[in-house]
Amino acid sequence: MRGLRWTVRDVWAGHSSYLPVSRRRHGPAVVGPDTQLVIEGFPRTANTFSVFAFQMAQPGPVRLAHHLHAPIQVIAAARARIPVLVLIRPPEDAVLSLATWSPHVSLEQALAAYSRFYERIQPHRDWCVTGEFTQVTTDLGAVIDAVNARYATTFARFEHTPANVQACYALIEEKSRRPPWAGAITRYVSGTITAEELAAARAAAGGNGGAGELLESRVARPSAVRSAQREQMRDRYHDPRLRPARERAERVYRAFTEG
Repeated sequence: MRGLRWTVRDVWAGHSSYLPVSRRRHGPAVVGPDTQLVIEGFPRTANTFSVFAFQMAQPGPVRLAHHLHAPIQVIAAARARIPVLVLIRPPEDAVLSLATWSPHVSLEQALAAYSRFYERIQPHRDWCVTGEFTQVTTDLGAVIDAVNARYATTFARFEHTPANVQACYALIEEKSRRPPWAGAITRYVSGTITAEELAAARAAAGGNGGAGELLESRVARPSAVRSAQREQMRDRYHDPRLRPARERAERVYRAFTEG
């Protein structure tokens, strides 16, 4: 049933009625009149790293819409002429990563969802900047440069140094521990509070980085545990019965990334 509910939500995420409902739950993460940039992609395409690293690089808060994994978020931004960075990853890697992260989602469901996501936003692709997974995770600064060139914006680039990447992963891990100030971290990466206000919220809660348990299966950064799990199901991904779904996803990936 969880897998069925996931698919129903995924299909709904392509329709306009999804945004007002999401706004009640996710607030500033949903595109609105004050949004300065949308960073959006299919799950497991470096959404969390991109959003955290981007915001940490800025000298002041930038209003970001992010993490809905909803085509309508991209469509609404494109129609409003709000800058959009669409994240994408080859379907095999994205689908295996999703199925590892969410075991209730079958490979067939994940493949269909991948294709739906990028097919739905393909008509708006020319408005968007595309951030491919490998470049986003190794040189996000170059991707931000592309955003600035496309939209005449002046966002600060993320310098992809080991220290900066480690600081980004540390904040991601902190939020994954679900400390009392997790909501402040969300507001910070959405650009509604400053880094200083986040530090104040952390201090007010007596925090020192989060004391909750860190589950390797549920932290949005590279994990050797999940990598091993992905390899274990790779043969299942290449099952002949999934060939039509794989070919559809590959066509969608090529269509969205070419040029």
